[in-house]
Amino acid sequence: MAEPEYRCYFRCFHGCSGQYDLDDILYRCPQCGGLLEVWHDVEQLKRKSGAEWRDLFEARWRAADLVSRSGVWSKKEWVHPLIADDHIVSLGEGYTPLVPSRLLRDWLGCGECWIKLCGISQTGSFKDLGLTVLVSQVHRMRARGRSIRAVACASTGDTSAALAAYCAAAGIPAVVLLPEAKVSTAQLIQPLAHGALTLSLQTDFDGCMALVQELTRRPEIYLANSMNPLRLEGQKTLAVELCQQMAWRVPDWVVVPGGNLGNISAIGRGFELALELGLIHRMPRLVCAQAEQANPLYESYVRHFRSFAPKKAGETLATAIQIGNPVSAPRAIAMLKKHQGIVEQASEAELAEAMAMADRAGFFVCPHTGVALAAAKKLAARGEIAPQDSVVIISTAHGLKFTETKQRLHAGKLQGLGPGLANQPVSLPATLDAVLEAIDRHFPLS
Repeated sequence: MAEPEYRCYFRCFHGCSGQYDLDDILYRCPQCGGLLEVWHDVEQLKRKSGAEWRDLFEARWRAADLVSRSGVWSKKEWVHPLIADDHIVSLGEGYTPLVPSRLLRDWLGCGECWIKLCGISQTGSFKDLGLTVLVSQVHRMRARGRSIRAVACASTGDTSAALAAYCAAAGIPAVVLLPEAKVSTAQLIQPLAHGALTLSLQTDFDGCMALVQELTRRPEIYLANSMNPLRLEGQKTLAVELCQQMAWRVPDWVVVPGGNLGNISAIGRGFELALELGLIHRMPRLVCAQAEQANPLYESYVRHFRSFAPKKAGETLATAIQIGNPVSAPRAIAMLKKHQGIVEQASEAELAEAMAMADRAGFFVCPHTGVALAAAKKLAARGEIAPQDSVVIISTAHGLKFTETKQRLHAGKLQGLGPGLANQPVSLPATLDAVLEAIDRHFPLS
């Protein structure tokens, strides 16, 4: 049998020998118990020049076939080159807008500010990027005779929505474990609508994560959390897509909210691969932004990563990153150490104000984007982000998933909004005079 044009397989992230087929049901290294990664034969990929890869990706952006319609699968050779197109489960993920904002640029005090709107996606979050790859692999294995009864995840909301949607599209059963009363109504309804078995557990996310790891020791239940490195293969395409949208110019800074910590390492890997293959000429500075109430990576960073200690996450508006024992911490730490990355935290008041500022700039962002913006604001205030620097904020989910939080903020039921940012409906008599008086009061003539 001829060698495939592009090779990839699982291997130990920590360096143990051994390679494992992507059809193997493995989530940890059989030798050391550490995390796995998907290895790609970069020498094979280098048979195309950086210019040839750029031209190919640009051509696919304008095409209309299944692979090209997806921001993930348009980079198929870098993601999962072994999968047949008819096993791909795609809902048109990726190709999300990258939007510049003069208002946020001025608020941050930097040269350029761009918001990468990952919430403009089928299920409203960046999790679609990873779940299309993972569910496609399950679809492939089931088609080849593997007995996989269901795919399961623990979630703070967005992973469960994406898993349920992609499994529904493929006709594969999904099981989601959610912490009871800790996800928004909008997030809860998504897996329900897609027919997933939705289990609301009396614990937090870390408790759900521990349980789903026990559950998926059974080979017929496949793990969908980012401990499974297939997830990160889809998420790394975000970095390539971002550069593509900037005409292959690399921003000075990329700021990413961090919870379970798969995304920061995946995005870093995407930039690394684009650099190694000649599509870009330098790395950006990476920033992982954590909520102060759930900040184990930040606490490790201030200790210069000499140690990492899980903790019990406190209550935070940024519920999707309310994680105290992130499974991808080793990946994130390795990526940040390698590229002089930074970890910053945001208080509840800081993230609330930043979220409201983004909304006032025309966006409608999640609280986690508020964490990233608040972190960037602090770095700019300290002079680490220079006045001439370009900054990309990764907005991980759509604000429509968090309307209850926004309503409480604007009603004054939560602290954090600065003067003039809270906004409520004005009840008036239905007369022209009353309307004109309100306009004059709110927008006085200069």
